[in-house]
Amino acid sequence: MEFKDYYKTLGVKPEASADEIKRAYRKLARKYHPDVSKEADAEARFKELGEAYEALKDPEKRAQYDQVRQGGWRQGQEFRPPPGWGQGWQSAGDGQDFSGFSDFFESLFGGLGRGGFRQGAGGGRAQVRARGRDIHASVQIDLATAYAGGVQRLSLNRTETGPDGRLQQVPKTLNVRIPPGVTDGRQIRLSGQGEPGMGGGPAGDLYLEVGLKSHPLYEVQGRDVHLSLPITPWEAALGARLAVPTLGGKVELQIPAGSSSGKRLRLKGRGLPGQPAGDQYVILKVVVPEAKTDQARSLYEALKQEQDFDPRVGMEA
Repeated sequence: MEFKDYYKTLGVKPEASADEIKRAYRKLARKYHPDVSKEADAEARFKELGEAYEALKDPEKRAQYDQVRQGGWRQGQEFRPPPGWGQGWQSAGDGQDFSGFSDFFESLFGGLGRGGFRQGAGGGRAQVRARGRDIHASVQIDLATAYAGGVQRLSLNRTETGPDGRLQQVPKTLNVRIPPGVTDGRQIRLSGQGEPGMGGGPAGDLYLEVGLKSHPLYEVQGRDVHLSLPITPWEAALGARLAVPTLGGKVELQIPAGSSSGKRLRLKGRGLPGQPAGDQYVILKVVVPEAKTDQARSLYEALKQEQDFDPRVGMEA
């Protein structure tokens, strides 16, 4: 079997912190998720990332892996565990099914055969009770659902044991309840919706990472939303009270007299709900109407004569 350099797989240094390892995994998992990635090897890379993260996220497994890695092994080298390896810590793999991972991973952490059996005291095989593996997936939701909450239908393939005892991919559809105020990148845990356990063991959990779909009006930053609001020159010059769209419905906003393009106005608490709720920022954009008639041109000429105004003052070279 080949030696796996899990740090290289995740693109982190061996001294990386647990948070750095988690961030690296989440970033790469989003990039190579088979549902969204166009890379030819996306599915294989996604599985490699899951295996590497499983090995490094747990301090005990990581310490065991580091002990092996200190032997100077390199990615892709032919690897054979030293004689008697793992006898002192084999229980670290008890109760877990690692059958979806590589032979290298199972040789270090498995403690279980692929069929869910362990060698008994007399050399026979005794079935064990094992918890199923957790599943990580992503779900894309629209901004209205992120604001108000709702139910999102999700289809995914789940690994299950077939009647012949072999692992197989089974399509499954779930109705996922989205809480109000969910933000981009947040994880939702669905207990017991991961891979099934063995020997009557409990199923793993399903972890969904939320992604927000783009919106034609709003740009989301955390819990805050940003809206570009077109206004007329006279509304900008004289001030106005305008109905402005928000995620919770239209509200009236006072435009101060003398406003220019780029001015930001804040609607407190009008972003995504939470503790505290986000705000909505309205960015003004002055739109100048075209002078399509002689009368319109005359009005512009009169305004030009009336106003002693040069917006380029101070720009001289």
